Amino acid sequence: MSQTTGLQTTGQQHLASYAACENNSRGRRFEEPPPNNRTQYQRDRDRIVHCAAFRRLEYKTQVFVNHEGDMFRTRLTHSIEVAQIARSIARMLHLNEDLTEAIALAHDLGHTPFGHAGQEVLNNCMKDFGGFEHNMQSVRIIDTLEEKYAEFPGLNLTFETREGILKHCSMKNAELLGDVGERFLRNQQATLEAQVANIADEIAYNNHDVDDGLRAGLITIEQLCDVTLFQEQYDFVRKQYSGLAMRRVKHEVIRRMINKQVTDLLENSQDRLEKSGVESIDDVRRHPESLVAFSDAMKQQNLELKQFLRRSLYRHYRVHRMTVKAEQVIRSLFNAFIDDTRLLPPEPHEKIVSAEDENDPVNQARVVADYIAGMTDRYAIKEYERIFNPMQLT
Repeated sequence: MSQTTGLQTTGQQHLASYAACENNSRGRRFEEPPPNNRTQYQRDRDRIVHCAAFRRLEYKTQVFVNHEGDMFRTRLTHSIEVAQIARSIARMLHLNEDLTEAIALAHDLGHTPFGHAGQEVLNNCMKDFGGFEHNMQSVRIIDTLEEKYAEFPGLNLTFETREGILKHCSMKNAELLGDVGERFLRNQQATLEAQVANIADEIAYNNHDVDDGLRAGLITIEQLCDVTLFQEQYDFVRKQYSGLAMRRVKHEVIRRMINKQVTDLLENSQDRLEKSGVESIDDVRRHPESLVAFSDAMKQQNLELKQFLRRSLYRHYRVHRMTVKAEQVIRSLFNAFIDDTRLLPPEPHEKIVSAEDENDPVNQARVVADYIAGMTDRYAIKEYERIFNPMQLT
């Protein structure tokens, strides 16, 4: 059954035969009546948008600490940008837009304050207690930590949304995760919607980090002209719009970079889908490799851009200074709470004292990690001040 002859219909959208659909969903952990006037995946999206962890993304770092400037991207604005790119790709490939959007909006829910620096130091703090990984934390949030509904813990999202949020996972952790860990144990692929959300994340953060890096003055146009993907679009824009102000040149170039990557992805993915012979979502899962992918030439250009950003932006001394401060804040908070759990606010402290074994060090560490991971950048800084600044009495 080809894409053109095997369309499913859901709501207003016509889906390819290999797209995720309510008819082939593996359902929710806790049975619920079907939603009125929306699809199951729209319900997932709406629950994500209304959850506390999603709101906190507004004050969590993408590259720059939130208080460094109002114009820099946060985890929230990044997630919205990922969802926009992912939904556009899903529509062109006749995939399920609502599921794709839900995964994209939720993919960063488990991120710590201070971006990747925060995750690395929290993982190090947790090395004797099972470690910390933001993908797994996202699943933990939607399955357990969000407390909004009377009849079940978490958000009770569909299997497909939960599975898509878990982009990668070690075999050891996969064994602990039940249904959403199965594909890693079986060496299977995620849905095409999850594959789209994953690569849309890459497109968004690479290109928007260029934008924020230029805005912050940490990288320059001259440096970026050594990167093929940027240089080609920059030369075109300068030639086509010779009198354009540099601020508008920058935005036009980045817009065209994103468009070029999305166009390449669509063309290459459509070709791979047609040649693969997949006809169902189960065929997608069994396929030996991801079917949503760039061409080899675009992969190389993306790698060049990533290497540039790692070298010139993420390792810039000003970013490194922020990283060192973030490590100090999170490590100090973790150690303080582990040494004396009574320093914790009432809610997380109650999770420790009400546990079956109050003195279980693994449970204590996980509660502390949950509390720290849920902090925004500015809350973590304030909590650090409250605990370690002698002049801060409350």
